[in-house]
Amino acid sequence: MTVETKKIHALAAINEALTQAMERDPKIIVLGEDVADREGGGVVGVTKGLSTAYGDDRVKSTPISEQAIIGAAIGAAINGYKPVAEIMLMNFTTVCMDMITNHAAKLRYMSGGQTTVPIVIRTFTGGGFSSGGQHSDFLEAWFAHTPGLKVVAPSTPADAKGLLLAAIDDPDPVIFIECGRAYLVQGEVPVDPIAIPLGKAHITREGSDVTIISYSEIATRTLAAAEALASEGISAEVIDLRTISPWDKETVLASVRKTGRAVIAHEAVRAFGVGAEIAATIQEEAFKSLKAPIKRLGAPYAPVPFAGVLEQAYLVNAEQIANAARSTIAAS
Repeated sequence: MTVETKKIHALAAINEALTQAMERDPKIIVLGEDVADREGGGVVGVTKGLSTAYGDDRVKSTPISEQAIIGAAIGAAINGYKPVAEIMLMNFTTVCMDMITNHAAKLRYMSGGQTTVPIVIRTFTGGGFSSGGQHSDFLEAWFAHTPGLKVVAPSTPADAKGLLLAAIDDPDPVIFIECGRAYLVQGEVPVDPIAIPLGKAHITREGSDVTIISYSEIATRTLAAAEALASEGISAEVIDLRTISPWDKETVLASVRKTGRAVIAHEAVRAFGVGAEIAATIQEEAFKSLKAPIKRLGAPYAPVPFAGVLEQAYLVNAEQIANAARSTIAAS
C-alpha cells in the first residue's frame, strides 16, 4: 500500500498530529502556558491554530504553574477526557514531579485497574541554544524509572507525528520528549493520521559489524557516524529506540547477537542513564554473543554549560560515536 507523504519539519508534524487527533475525538483537550493563539500558540508555536479551530474550551492557556497544568490534566483524564499537557521545558517537570510520579503514574495500580490516566505530557529540551543548566536537561531516566509511565523521544518528523498519535490513544500517561534541535529538521511525513506503535524500535540502517543504539536527536548523529564508518569498511547497524519505556529489548538483542558489538549513545548524563539499563540487559541476556565490551556515550556528570563552545563539547557527537564503534572492532 502506497502511503502519501509530504515534506515538513518536526514542529509542523507535531501540530498536524494534534490537529488530526482533535478532529476525530472531541475528548482531546490541550492545555499549557501560552498554548492558545492569542498568546502565540505555544512557546515555539507547536499549538498554533488549535484554539482558533477548536475553541478555548478545548485549548486552554494556563497560568505559569506546572502543578496546576498537570493536576488539571489528571483530573480531566479521570473524568473521561484525553488531555495533552504542555510543560514548556523538561526541567520544569521537576516542579510537578509529585503529580506525575505519585498520581498519574500510580492511579491505575492503586485503583486496581478501575481508573486510567490517559494523558500526554509534551515537553521540549536539549542543548545547543545556550539556555543554561536549568533549561536544557534530558531527564528521561527519571521517568523511565517510574512504573506506570511510558516515555517517548522521537528523532524525525514522521516519528514525531506517528508516535504522538499513538501516545494520545494510549490509556496510560506518556511523557513525550521533543528535542529543540530537531524541531526544524525536515522529512517525509504521512499525510494521513498513521500511528506508530509505542515500544517498537526502528532499524534505520542495517549492518553486520557493530550495533549503535540511540534515540531523540542523537539518533541522527549515529547515522552520520555509521556513514563515516562505512567509508572505512565497517558495517554499523543503527537502532533508533523511539520509545525509551517500554524499550524494544527484542530488536536490540537480536541485533547485538548478530553483530557481537554494541555502542549506546544519548544526550543525557552518562552516569545512571538509560544506556546503563540497556548495557546491563545486553550483558545479562546476550553475553555469549559479545566480541568486545559494550560502549556507552553520554554527557559528562555536570550541568549543561551556558557558553556555546562548552555546550558543544558537552554534547555527544558523531565522531565520538564512530570512535566508540571503532574501539569495539579493535578490541575483538
